[in-house]
Amino acid sequence: MKIFTAEQIRRWDSFTISHEPVSSIQLMERASETLAGWISENCKNHKKIALFCGTGNNGGDGLAVARILYTKGFDVDIFIKNIRGKFSDQASVNLKRLRDFSGISIREFKEAELYNFDAKTIVIDALFGTGLSRPLEGIHRELVEFLNEQDCIKIAVDIPSGLPADNIFEDHPVIFQAHYTLSFQSWKKSFLHPETGQYAGTVIILDIGLHPAYLESETTEYFTIDEKLIDGIFKPRKDFSHKGTYGKATIAGGSYGKIGAAVLATKSALKVGAGLTFTLAPACGYEILQISCPEAMFIESGTRFIENFKTEAPTVYGIGPGLGTHEDTENGLLDFLKEYTHPLILDADALNILSKDKKNIELIPEHSVITPHPKEFERLFGSTENSFERLALALKKAKECNLYIVLKDHHTQVVTPEGKVFYNITGNAGLAKGGSGDILTGILTSLLAQGYTQEEACVLGVWLHGRAADLAAEKYSKESMLPTDVINEFGAVFEELTKRTGMKL
Repeated sequence: MKIFTAEQIRRWDSFTISHEPVSSIQLMERASETLAGWISENCKNHKKIALFCGTGNNGGDGLAVARILYTKGFDVDIFIKNIRGKFSDQASVNLKRLRDFSGISIREFKEAELYNFDAKTIVIDALFGTGLSRPLEGIHRELVEFLNEQDCIKIAVDIPSGLPADNIFEDHPVIFQAHYTLSFQSWKKSFLHPETGQYAGTVIILDIGLHPAYLESETTEYFTIDEKLIDGIFKPRKDFSHKGTYGKATIAGGSYGKIGAAVLATKSALKVGAGLTFTLAPACGYEILQISCPEAMFIESGTRFIENFKTEAPTVYGIGPGLGTHEDTENGLLDFLKEYTHPLILDADALNILSKDKKNIELIPEHSVITPHPKEFERLFGSTENSFERLALALKKAKECNLYIVLKDHHTQVVTPEGKVFYNITGNAGLAKGGSGDILTGILTSLLAQGYTQEEACVLGVWLHGRAADLAAEKYSKESMLPTDVINEFGAVFEELTKRTGMKL
């Protein structure tokens, strides 16, 4: 799915109005009916609505939602700054329409302090939309601070008030803390970054019928990874194929006390479908790997850590899980990279070794994939103030070094040398455990070995990783799920993909 800026979405609204027989107020009504429909369907145990409206079009949406929810049986109370204040044209129309509904009370913001926010109350934020260009001030800041203190379900219309759509405000602004954000048509970039996304809660993208021609023609370099994109990438297994069809993957990792990381990456590469899988590891891992991963072939390199990186051409290397940073390992990796010219996957300690000298980055073969978490990225390329700046730096470095950067985060970003960014929206906090990154290395190595392009492997790989984690969390909970549980769900994910993309009579 394309991610549009606030300005692009405004143009989408205008495009829809000019290319359909629909007016701006009719389009607002369409959006409000969709909003109210979701709320009535998903909030059946909560019949009391406290709806806070601004004077712009976001407030107009809120006023229309209030009217529609009232007709669906909800008790609705509306709060506005000043009943005699100036409203946008669409908001004014919806305010006038409320005069026919005597059961809906309209109060001013200052009366909220006396309101009974009980456990059955839903607070709906329709104060400010995506047009907000500065942090909340004055009465709106105080109101949002007050609402954030209330112990009840909170829903934001389109975007939480105080949150910019495309960037981040400095100096700790006050932002409405939503449990759910019901947003229109497209993800906003701020929903996908940790500093800002935490305010959106669970994001629900609602299709309000904006004109599809605009979606097709309008360009962007930012995308979310959705099922449509994945289905276009995934290549089902062919019946008349053999192990040679699906390439060779070599996991290079492990050291004394860290063989488990190599095991996880190897199991992951096997389960994702590489034709032949090798593990290059020190002798201390031989028995562990042969017992835990009998389908993989073991290549010994060193005693307690890897000293020599041997080439098994043609193969795709995934280097880093549990590698360690011993001096001999460091020298062996750097010597290897000075001679090796094919794309590979670099993660964990491989990146930590490279980060010791900025000149080492030049040794990474072009079109390779690196998978840093934020701290590893900082060691490689320097510090940034926030994740928005980190992404901007990643875009710059991906182009400069001709690399694919998988920037791991809650919504992992795949950054390409061409300047595209793909945000992953699968996965959950259960992946916040040691070993999760090792699994991803195995996935990416296996997919690249099978002939997927770097972009395809990265996009499919992070989605597969997250989707399997979501299935594992359903079975074991985010707290108790293990990286091995995630690996064991790969089969279920591939079954889903095959059913969706397979030929049907």
